[in-house]
Amino acid sequence: MASAATKFLGSLTPEQRQQASFAFNSDERTHWHFIPTETFPRKGLTIKEMNESQRKLAHDLLKAGLSQRGYLTASSIMDLETVLGALETAQRTTERSPRGAPLVRDSEKYFFSVFGTPSARDTWGWRVEGHHVSLHFTVVNGTLTSAGPSFFGSNPAEVREGPKKGLRILGAEEDAARALLQSLDAGQQAKAILDTKAPNDMLTMANVDIKPLSPMGITADTLNANQRELLTKLIDVYIGYMASDIAADRTAKLKKAGVEKIGFAWAGETERGKKHYYRVQGPTFLIEYDNTQNDGNHIHSVWRDFDGDFGRDLLREHVKSTPHP
Repeated sequence: MASAATKFLGSLTPEQRQQASFAFNSDERTHWHFIPTETFPRKGLTIKEMNESQRKLAHDLLKAGLSQRGYLTASSIMDLETVLGALETAQRTTERSPRGAPLVRDSEKYFFSVFGTPSARDTWGWRVEGHHVSLHFTVVNGTLTSAGPSFFGSNPAEVREGPKKGLRILGAEEDAARALLQSLDAGQQAKAILDTKAPNDMLTMANVDIKPLSPMGITADTLNANQRELLTKLIDVYIGYMASDIAADRTAKLKKAGVEKIGFAWAGETERGKKHYYRVQGPTFLIEYDNTQNDGNHIHSVWRDFDGDFGRDLLREHVKSTPHP
């Protein structure tokens, strides 16, 4: 990862490097969101501002933090901006009184930022962010790596017309959760379903600090073996986006904290195509998923670590273990 980041920065002009580089302790490192840049101004260097060789190195850096499936998902979400722009343009032409100026949908308006100096020994981090993609990586002492928050979104959740009709970039997130929900008996569903109406968005939104949500829903210690396997498959959808070392670390942490303590909660309608929300929560992590906007065809999903987002837990351990005068 350090090598990929160093090569990327080395390919930039002095002006571009200044634009893409920040101090590790900069407030910018935790300044994040998943909404369009027009409504949340961002800093960093966009793909649009890069030449072809720089773009390749930027994508190599992205590949260093993600699995193959994770990289393909991130790239597909970026490309989906073009589809969304076409759909919105078509919609506006049929409206008698279009509301406000349209947002500019641009598949190259994704910002790369590096915090500190990439090194195999020191502490640094990087981020790629734009509409519906927000990925944060922190390297502590050259070896300890954290990835969080990790956000993916999709609008539309399912492309229902045009040449990409049927495309569901984040379909696995919905299908795995729905399979678990449908495996529950009536009594279990009564515990898991918190409300027949889904919230308008993820409850934690883009908060820097988050706390466990209540209620938990149904916990893994009350599930049978098949249901536990379905819960594991759902969690693995999210863990599987990350590079193998990050995925292994996440799995180890949730197992150490107690798989039986993980809860699954649902809100909204249970029929596919309707507005719905769910969360999976353990002692150390939270998954939130919301599909309510655009009449249930617009997904927001995120993995959060209660103590590990932005590498905070690892940074604390690093400070404790570093001798001070």
